Amino acid sequence: MESSSILDSLGVEIIGVMAPVSICMFLVVLLTYSLSVTSDPQIRTAANLIYIENPSDSATVKLEGSLENAIVFVVLVAAVTFVLVLLFYYNFTSFLKHYMRFSAFFVLGTMGGAIFLSIIQHFSIPVDSITCLILLFNFTILGTLSVFSEGMPIVLRQCYMVVMGIVVAAWFTKLPEWTTWFILVALALYDLVAVLAPGGPLKLLVELASTRDEELPAMVYEARPTVSSNRGRNGGSSLRVLVGGGGGVADSGSVELQAVGNHDATNLDYNAVAVMDIDSVDGDGNRDGVGRSPLAGNPRERHFASPVSSEHSTANRGSVAEEEMSPLVELMGWGDNREEPRGLEESDNIDRGIKLGLGDFIFYSVLVGRAAMYDLMTVYACYLAIISGLGCTLILLSVYNKALPALPISIMLGVVFYFLTRLLMEPFVVGMTTNLMMF
Repeated sequence: MESSSILDSLGVEIIGVMAPVSICMFLVVLLTYSLSVTSDPQIRTAANLIYIENPSDSATVKLEGSLENAIVFVVLVAAVTFVLVLLFYYNFTSFLKHYMRFSAFFVLGTMGGAIFLSIIQHFSIPVDSITCLILLFNFTILGTLSVFSEGMPIVLRQCYMVVMGIVVAAWFTKLPEWTTWFILVALALYDLVAVLAPGGPLKLLVELASTRDEELPAMVYEARPTVSSNRGRNGGSSLRVLVGGGGGVADSGSVELQAVGNHDATNLDYNAVAVMDIDSVDGDGNRDGVGRSPLAGNPRERHFASPVSSEHSTANRGSVAEEEMSPLVELMGWGDNREEPRGLEESDNIDRGIKLGLGDFIFYSVLVGRAAMYDLMTVYACYLAIISGLGCTLILLSVYNKALPALPISIMLGVVFYFLTRLLMEPFVVGMTTNLMMF
């Protein structure tokens, strides 16, 4: 039997997450360029409650004010997250689902509607107000229903998650420059603490959802990769967990999948006995696991015995012939059905792919959108940095097999590459180009 490697499906699962993230960032950059989005220092949001940045302020004033804005914003996010933890702990799941639906309606109807009207005005699209209202209403209602609705196609929900990320990120690009950078760094640090630190709000949500074996009502993008059919015998991918960041919840099914997929002698014997206890009942309803001799198995099934089970049987029975060393379940005549419970269990887990929080989409796109306000060279650098950081996070996810924060590596790399490109790379390339020199 060939051993399975995480590399067999690593590329497919990474692409399943990177593709929508790339689309979201590309469309935010396109909106920034098309609509000429500029920072509005007069806008008052939860991200700048303390200090409203003024271009005439000194660097020290901007530094202190932006730091205060970032701290207040992170405190508000942490407080809201703890409230969600309490509601989820006391089983207010239906309330949380309705709250998420209302949030989706608000984002798509008001914020998305404003961007929709801006696009119509910018490109002079000939449409009357009634038609525009009907289109916006239908678009908003369909997006609201797609959140936490069982009958909706997964592709439709994925598209609306990307759209909501684009809408919110486009609005965040209106924040002043200094405040934007400080908020991005502060959220990356908060995400790291909230997911990994003991007592962190996102870690509490992970543990609570894993204990109850249920999904957390949160806005997450579910990749659901295509997995080959032979993975039922070789073990599943350890990537089927949710990446923390926008409300990270671990996929508790992956723990079950990994436990069943362990191929040591102890677990194989445990699974064999478990299936025997459940299924070894004859047609009359009597258990024949005790009365039947272990040598009375079906001869045509003995060639399915694994080497590990054969060695275990040899150690226990000494000089028994090789054809009599089949596992207990196969000797009982249940060799063909032994994989069925495992197949059913893995089919439930295969349907669950990598999950990425909506907040990760938003703040990745905010970073790239802010870079787009300066130069395309910084956009390329930030995009490559974010994708590289996301790839590193997914690889770490496959190694540790638990929920991990998706913001810290990507945001830190993106911020560092932005300032390196703006302060070092861009002057060097522009100077070489204007002097007609090649390097």
